Amino acid sequence: MTDPIHIVGGGMAGAEAAWQIAQGGGRAVIHEMRPHVGTFAHRTGDLAEMVCSNSFRSDDDEQNAVGLLHWEMRAAGGLVMEMADRHRLPAGGALAVDRDGFSAAVTERLHAHPNVEVVPGEVDALPGDGRWIVATGPLTGSKLAAAIAAEAGQDSLAFFDAIAPIVHADSVDMDVAWRQSRYDKGETEEERTAYLNCPMTRDEYEAFIDALLAAETTPFKEGETAGYFDGCLPIEVMAERGRETLRFGPMKPVGLTNPHDPTTKPHAVVQLRRDNALGTLYNIVGFQTKMKYGAQKEVLSMIPGLHGARFARLGGIHRNTFINSPTLLDAEMRLRSRPHIRFAGQITGVEGYVESAAMGMLAGRLALAEAEGRALPPVPPTTATGALMTHITGGAEAKTFQPMNVNFGLFPPVEVRGGRRNRPARYKAYTDRAKADWAAWLTAGGGAPALAAQ
Repeated sequence: MTDPIHIVGGGMAGAEAAWQIAQGGGRAVIHEMRPHVGTFAHRTGDLAEMVCSNSFRSDDDEQNAVGLLHWEMRAAGGLVMEMADRHRLPAGGALAVDRDGFSAAVTERLHAHPNVEVVPGEVDALPGDGRWIVATGPLTGSKLAAAIAAEAGQDSLAFFDAIAPIVHADSVDMDVAWRQSRYDKGETEEERTAYLNCPMTRDEYEAFIDALLAAETTPFKEGETAGYFDGCLPIEVMAERGRETLRFGPMKPVGLTNPHDPTTKPHAVVQLRRDNALGTLYNIVGFQTKMKYGAQKEVLSMIPGLHGARFARLGGIHRNTFINSPTLLDAEMRLRSRPHIRFAGQITGVEGYVESAAMGMLAGRLALAEAEGRALPPVPPTTATGALMTHITGGAEAKTFQPMNVNFGLFPPVEVRGGRRNRPARYKAYTDRAKADWAAWLTAGGGAPALAAQ
């Protein structure tokens, strides 16, 4: 057996990298600073702890790029997707999970694996030898972040990310709210009624926007100039961009009918998604915020149905760090100046749980192959995983590099009848091509395809 591959960070990317190495017959050592060194956002010392949301977003593998990424991770025998499926919650067409059950299961599985060792404690410098994967995520410790910045010869890039509040389900007024997934999505009744919906009239919406814009927010520390990731903007920042922004974003009223008043179309709707298997907690969808705690309680209690809401967790904001990967990493995710170190996960500039896990999966497989003297075939850029990897290792413009979710804009174009206007056919063509190319890559050396029988 080869020397162990060390992984800094036990989040989505680190956990998946360790699993892929261990399942491939290698030894993985995870160095995780929690719970000895905490962060603003984490609550436990579990591996793969979910922080800002409990959703892996759409699970549609024929019309959605992240759903396709789910499919590819399942085909690669991914631990993150296996545990997500096992701890799935009803969420219409989305893949939402019981966050505590999910992270506990990932932790248990990795601790039980004979090829995995979890070492508590903080790594505060870039290692000088051995094989390493840095998968510290957006909340990289300050000392290690400084070491990375010094090695890169530039300041680490950063943006601010926000967390949505969570409410106790029994404190939601169901005489006002109702259960329904948008457009009644879902194969079962439980899935079609997975969300709680709180309707607003025009006057209620306008008053809510006024209060939101006037609310006291958490100030940035002196010298902090990072921007926001557009996919996770605080609601008050969205409101500042225009009074109708929220109504065309997380508060859009389309695809919903209020059974308490079916003939009246709400002006806006706030949705809550189940956050745990018991159904006792719900998070407010799209309501990331940097309002101070007192202001949050005041403003959010204006939402019809949440007048008496009790909060299990209020929202907050934290600084996320990522590197300029197109400049710093080679085509196999190695640090150009120290090729014994790979980077994976959100610190590379991919955004999202599954995107982070996918980059961990690749980093783990690449590191193991290198340790064994094997060369993996290039990952096809026509796949969701390959498109993300290509983006961070040279496909993106380095001068304007920013965090990115997987999307079909990262894929090589396809031609279909009807051209760009025929979006369903185009997206289906993307996913059909990706599935064939991903299965071929796995068979050719990336690993046996777990979905060969499907």
